[in-house]
Amino acid sequence: MTQSTILSDPARMQVRSHWQQFADDVLAREHLSKEQALAVLECPDEELLDLMAAAYRVRRNWFGNEVQLYFLMNAKSGLCPEDCSYCSQSKVSEAEIPRYNLLSREKLLDGARAAAERQARTYCIVISARAPNEREMQAVTSIVPEIKQRYNLKVCACLGLLTPAQAHQLKACGVDRVNHNLNTSGEYYEEICSTHTFADRLSTLRAVRDAGLEMCSGGIIGMGERPSDIVDMAITLRDLGVHSIPVNFLNPIAGTPLAGPSDLTPRYCLKVIAMFRLVNPDREIRLAGGREMHLGSLQSLALYAANSIFVGDYLTTKGQPPEADYQMIRDLGFEIVRNAEGTHC
Repeated sequence: MTQSTILSDPARMQVRSHWQQFADDVLAREHLSKEQALAVLECPDEELLDLMAAAYRVRRNWFGNEVQLYFLMNAKSGLCPEDCSYCSQSKVSEAEIPRYNLLSREKLLDGARAAAERQARTYCIVISARAPNEREMQAVTSIVPEIKQRYNLKVCACLGLLTPAQAHQLKACGVDRVNHNLNTSGEYYEEICSTHTFADRLSTLRAVRDAGLEMCSGGIIGMGERPSDIVDMAITLRDLGVHSIPVNFLNPIAGTPLAGPSDLTPRYCLKVIAMFRLVNPDREIRLAGGREMHLGSLQSLALYAANSIFVGDYLTTKGQPPEADYQMIRDLGFEIVRNAEGTHC
């Protein structure tokens, strides 16, 4: 088929403009329906570039060509009593990972320095636990003001299930946002965890919101869920008013219940990112764990929908070198938002 034949085919023109109409609707402040969001995940591969162009129009409207970098610190590794089947740190995991209690003040400050050196805007302090104990809360709340004063970083805390009182403590010490991922839909949640519920996670996010903290919550793609579960999660995050949405792709770590081959493709992962952008148009969408493995050479395309990435390593798995991320961002003609005041480089 010649190019002129393709361009003169009205049916194909209508299909190609379908995603642009979605973008028009979103830019007009209309919500994508569940059916429309599912259609994005089912986008034919030959229309993928048009879909990404539509997602980029939405991304550019709210975020321009800016990219925000996040740096993760695994402040307490392993030793978790929960049975989340995807997690190398859970009690059911036999993965060979470091296991240690809460890091010292000096090591947490070293992590903040590394975050600043890597041009991160936000430093994420993460512990593996069902919920923080009193000593862990004290350690976090006492060090956050020093981190912010020394390194001019935003701070995100990921500490497990929180009570309203704990959320208020974090707000009072200067934490900017709390991460607590939904991970999947409410309907599918019991397939990946039995020691706490989807409702428990929602309760923590509501406590965070009520304390005046920003909510950071996303999910993991590739755990056996249906496309409808991914869409339900994206819509739940929209309805909660979550500020920042990390999208992870399952790294099937040996020794975890979900270890094994993955059927994710780079093309499907791009459709997932585009769907999250169209469903949550003015929210930060972050390329998170598993992006290097599952997006591969198409990582840069994902930034036409996402506006944020983790730089460096993840909790128990390696990321690509920061220099590769910087080069990817430069090659796109995008710019890094360097610090909490929004300066660029």
